[in-house]
Amino acid sequence: MKRFIYFLFVATVVFDAAVQAQLATNHLVLAAEYLSALSEEMRTNNPALRAAQSRTAAAEANVAAVRTWEDPMARVGGTAAEREMRMDDGDVAYGVEQKLPLFGRPKWTRRVAAAEATTELARSEFQFQQMRAEFARTAFRTALASEVVAIAEEDLAWLELMRRTMDSKYEAGQATLVEVLQISNEHGRRTTSLQTERDRLGAQRVTLNRFLGRGHDAAWPDLRLPEVAGPVVFNEKLVEFALRYEPKILVIREQIRQAAAAVEVARRGRFPEIGVGLEARQYSGDGDFRQGMLVFSTSLPWVNGRKYREDVKRERANLRATEFELEDYQAALREEVHLLTVKIDAAQREALLYRDEILPRTRATMETVRAGWEANRGTVREMIEARRMWLEARLMYARAVAEQYEMMSDLVLCCGLGDLAALQMLGAIPEAANPAGSPSQ
Repeated sequence: MKRFIYFLFVATVVFDAAVQAQLATNHLVLAAEYLSALSEEMRTNNPALRAAQSRTAAAEANVAAVRTWEDPMARVGGTAAEREMRMDDGDVAYGVEQKLPLFGRPKWTRRVAAAEATTELARSEFQFQQMRAEFARTAFRTALASEVVAIAEEDLAWLELMRRTMDSKYEAGQATLVEVLQISNEHGRRTTSLQTERDRLGAQRVTLNRFLGRGHDAAWPDLRLPEVAGPVVFNEKLVEFALRYEPKILVIREQIRQAAAAVEVARRGRFPEIGVGLEARQYSGDGDFRQGMLVFSTSLPWVNGRKYREDVKRERANLRATEFELEDYQAALREEVHLLTVKIDAAQREALLYRDEILPRTRATMETVRAGWEANRGTVREMIEARRMWLEARLMYARAVAEQYEMMSDLVLCCGLGDLAALQMLGAIPEAANPAGSPSQ
């Protein structure tokens, strides 16, 4: 019996290392390249993005549909009069009239359509970048959920081992019934908690499949969080890049161009519409040609001059409103970039604190408490509490890393960058500041 108990004690010492070695070969660490590949799959298969692409195609087709020459108007008529008059002047009249493309109306109408198509393209890209950032956040949450499940499975297996050990000690008279009850109750609680965490992980994977346009039950590898990223440094280059390339700013700038073109179209609407036409007359009795006319026509926009001026005033007001919207969003964007760098820095400090100080210290304390319990100098409650603190520290480290990468994904969106690796190009993440190594497990 003593040999069996000793064997179980040794097994608890080497159990964590064995589990970690197995996990190291069975999971996929999230990387920028992997996320980029999945984002391109999302661009192709996501229904919302495909709808945005269709709207862009419709706007581009609208540009080609703008006509320089309007459809000509054909006219046919007849005259009711005395025969002699009809014989002289003709009693059948027919002709054609064509509006002339003057005053640049078709050109500016085409420019409005082209600006609308460019705006729709920018809006489609903005939607893609938004969904890309949300997908990255969901991927990191999924990796965090995988970490939580892995820790819970490891803890449950450890509790199962300890429960068998406690049963053996109880049979040998070295443990009390209360200690057996404590281990059994803790095992039951952790079993229920593990099932809950597995359900949450499954829900996160369903969300990922929705983004990618896959079936809700499509399989996923065991995603894991990367190492702690380096510090994100706030600098004016980062802000300048954001003000120039942030997706929504690009949309607003295209809306400004569209509004400016609409102002010009409204201004040219005050000019008259001029048309030219040909008209001929012949006599129905013998079919002979009697006369022909060259006809010019024009509209009289001066009658509604005040209305046209109000049209121009309306479009100019829309233009100013869009310009003010851009100014406000730029100020908010600068604030957002600064706030994100502060939050990312806080998450990085917390992750490093747990990795370099709290986890090693808690692990050493747990080992000491466990050794004392094995030597009958401690209680089961102390051992369970020490392990709980160690597991909680591991979870807090994983949450801090996930939070850091989630906010970095938001920062990538704010700066209009391609992926997380592009932050280093702007000097936001110093090359020498990306720490290597994993937390003590």
